[in-house]
Amino acid sequence: MAARRALKAVLVDLSGTLHIEDSAVPGAQEALRRLRNAPVAIKFVTNTTKECKKTLLERLRRLEFDITEDEIFTSLTAARNLLEQKHVRPLLLVDNSALPDFEGIDTNSPNAVVIGLAAEHFNYQTMNKAFRLLLDGAPLIAIHKARYYKRKDGLALGPGPFVTGLEYATDTKATVVGKPEKTFFLEALRSMGCTPEETIMIGDDCRDDVGGAQNAGMRGILVKTGMYF
Repeated sequence: MAARRALKAVLVDLSGTLHIEDSAVPGAQEALRRLRNAPVAIKFVTNTTKECKKTLLERLRRLEFDITEDEIFTSLTAARNLLEQKHVRPLLLVDNSALPDFEGIDTNSPNAVVIGLAAEHFNYQTMNKAFRLLLDGAPLIAIHKARYYKRKDGLALGPGPFVTGLEYATDTKATVVGKPEKTFFLEALRSMGCTPEETIMIGDDCRDDVGGAQNAGMRGILVKTGMYF
């Protein structure tokens, strides 16, 4: 086995690892302060689709996390990048608070379907509209396919079951842009000047955080917060 390179970068999950909704995970602020003292670059990577990056940053700062906007890489950013590359007009099935991250994207006469966590849109009428677009050949883009996530009141369904339902009904396969996709991790690293072999990923999801990072060539550290609380 080839020797590991020196550690130069750390990717850190947010929801479930540093915070759960409006509450910080106990000890998370101090852990981050200690990590800041290490000679490594840090980026915060998240599949959160419930809010835009600006709102997410405000939430983190209220919880006294020392984080800047350019340190955050979200699956919403990855989805927007893909839409711009493909030059498509999406039906956006995302939470209304996430829409600012798609500002400027043409959504008239949609010819693609983008699906994230959007509880208010997961109704028969809207899902059937997405279904018909897919039958007409529109691509299905999943911001991520998490099966569930942690809320204050317990575990809750993620977008994965709804994406899978559309895949099954239309006999199509979604393009997934968030964790655990290899491209997500590599895109997050692009601005850091580091390789996967020089990076570790810290998160509370064994499959999407740790498994995804390992598949991209990184080391993974599982913290038993979030989903394990």
